[in-house]
Amino acid sequence: MWDTLLMLGKGLVAGFIIAAPVGPVGVLCVQRTLQQGRAAGLMSGLGAAVADAAYGCIAAFGLSLISGWLQAHEMLFRIGGGLFLLFMAWRMLRAALHPAPAVVVAGSYTERPIACFVSTFVLTATNPITIVAFLGIFAFFGIGSFGLSNEMAAWLVLGVFAGSSVWWLSLAGLAGAFRQRLGNGGLKWINGLSGLLMLGFGLYGIGSILLSRGL
Repeated sequence: MWDTLLMLGKGLVAGFIIAAPVGPVGVLCVQRTLQQGRAAGLMSGLGAAVADAAYGCIAAFGLSLISGWLQAHEMLFRIGGGLFLLFMAWRMLRAALHPAPAVVVAGSYTERPIACFVSTFVLTATNPITIVAFLGIFAFFGIGSFGLSNEMAAWLVLGVFAGSSVWWLSLAGLAGAFRQRLGNGGLKWINGLSGLLMLGFGLYGIGSILLSRGL
């Protein structure tokens, strides 16, 4: 019993640590919450948490074949992620430059929660180096991931999902608390700033790939 709780707790901390650094997914989650409401932010965070749990599952269950394939194709994933970031930046900047005539509290995008979920899942999943991060954190906690039983690995992955979810749900909840104070002008600035941040993340990601290849 105590071993199970300990493994769950270690997974929770690992998931929180992986999710917490500020990046494009965090920007997207906050922007959606402020413009579209808590439902959009929560679904966005859930998509990221599921992607984190998927990578944690690969690391915890010792699926070296999948891990090796993902790392071997890391560049393709990073390029895809960079292009996706540029696409999201274009959408945000377009919303800032050409805002809807009436942005209300019940935003239109909250009617499409699956789209919010899928986009952040894809964005998070395009970073296969997350597997390496999980392996490093597991090693730090003294977890021999390749020697875990299936039951312990399952509890570890459940903890990862819970820890990541805690971060994303807290972030969406905090952003939602400020939403009522924003008018159309405030949302315009939020979209513009978020778009510029996403543009910077995308250009940096693609640029780092080109530089690493000597292009």
